[in-house]
Amino acid sequence: MREDVDASVEPSTPIWPVFGDLMSVLLGAFVLVLVGVIAMQLQLSNRLQEEIQQRQEETQRRQTLEQALARPLAEGRVTLVDGRIGISGSVLFALNSDQLQDEGREVLLSLVEPLSEYLHANDQALMVSGFTDDQAIHGDNRRFADNWELSAQRALTVTRALIDAGIPSSKVFAAAFGSEQPISSNADEAGRARNRRVEISPVPRPSLTAQASPDELPPAKAESPHDRAGAGPLSASPRATEPPTHGAIRPVQNPQSAPGQQGDARRAQQERAKSHG
Repeated sequence: MREDVDASVEPSTPIWPVFGDLMSVLLGAFVLVLVGVIAMQLQLSNRLQEEIQQRQEETQRRQTLEQALARPLAEGRVTLVDGRIGISGSVLFALNSDQLQDEGREVLLSLVEPLSEYLHANDQALMVSGFTDDQAIHGDNRRFADNWELSAQRALTVTRALIDAGIPSSKVFAAAFGSEQPISSNADEAGRARNRRVEISPVPRPSLTAQASPDELPPAKAESPHDRAGAGPLSASPRATEPPTHGAIRPVQNPQSAPGQQGDARRAQQERAKSHG
């Protein structure tokens, strides 16, 4: 009797293999998440290191520039703020003028040697920026249309002076800002005098892309009669290939180019001949 009862009860499936498979799946998912987090942390760490290195290089360049300009800075002829060399407009030019004064020329000459050494040690260029106050150009001064033109001419004057003094022309360029980006209020004369200035800023040199000039292009190949004879038919002009627009008159088709219409004409002639016969 007991054997019959034991035989009627089915053996239960072991749960440990299923639990083991579930734990394996969870462990694999955890490992994937952990690998992703570690990879993200490594990427962020590399970016942080690159940013720190760039900041250190920028600080080193500014320190090098400050050391090179130690004498002009000590004499109070120029200012150095955030890597920008500032020169007062009253030192360089007279009011509403782009003619370089003797004092301004001396200041620029004192900057040529340290700037040349700095450019030799760093692959950078000099941006010469001209700024003005917000006052309109005097009516009797017809040389400049507005402050934009005045600031541009002053920047060009300083740029040419630096080039004449020995700065390579490939490492200096001019920019004009007019009355934009003031460093002081234009409400009083002292603030306007500070805004009339020229700044010289070391900037990264733009990457030069190879562009073929017309002189570098290969000469055009002369066309021989054989090449002309072997060439295909000329392509139709765009006007000839355009589809007719709405309302346009379509050209009448030439009967000689319509085989179906020729066959209809022959059958009509044959029927007329039979009727007469």
